[in-house]
Amino acid sequence: MTSLPPPQSFTTRYNGHTNTLKVETFISSPIAPGADAALLSDTINNAKKYIGIWDTGATNSVISQKVVDEWNLKPIGMAQVHSVTETKLCETFLVSILLPNKVIMPAVRVTKGELVGCDVLIGMDIIARGDFAVTNKDGKTTFSFRLPSIEEIDFVTRKTEPIHSTKISRNSPCPCGSGRKYKKCCGKNTV
Repeated sequence: MTSLPPPQSFTTRYNGHTNTLKVETFISSPIAPGADAALLSDTINNAKKYIGIWDTGATNSVISQKVVDEWNLKPIGMAQVHSVTETKLCETFLVSILLPNKVIMPAVRVTKGELVGCDVLIGMDIIARGDFAVTNKDGKTTFSFRLPSIEEIDFVTRKTEPIHSTKISRNSPCPCGSGRKYKKCCGKNTV
């Protein structure tokens, strides 16, 4: 019986609330899953850094023309891509994607696409392989990903400590984080 490799994971914290999950993402030549340490080391050392955006609305991962050009990639096929406005055929390529904390996706079939604000779009083909969580506690976004998935996360059945409400003084800073007093912000209309 073969044992599973230990999980790989990373966590990215954003200073404040974010609507875009951007992380440093590295691209390298494809390697076979389970490659030896020397090949894995070469892949890590030769990887080039790009900005990656995580998108749960994207079925597959996408790279920009810049990535194709910098790696001199040759297409391995074509894929039909559906967007909000159109359906078209796009070239596909094989690459290794390296995520923060050396979380490695060794051979990923990606599609070339027109991207704005990034050069790599991480889609559900990668997200669905692991455990994906986004929290916004205290107005700060924390994004964490673990590969492979090792447990179900269920906030409904998970036992949590009840949140105890405390009365907010009208002269206290507003808990929304605005920096104003409660009485001049969220407590303005309370008696």
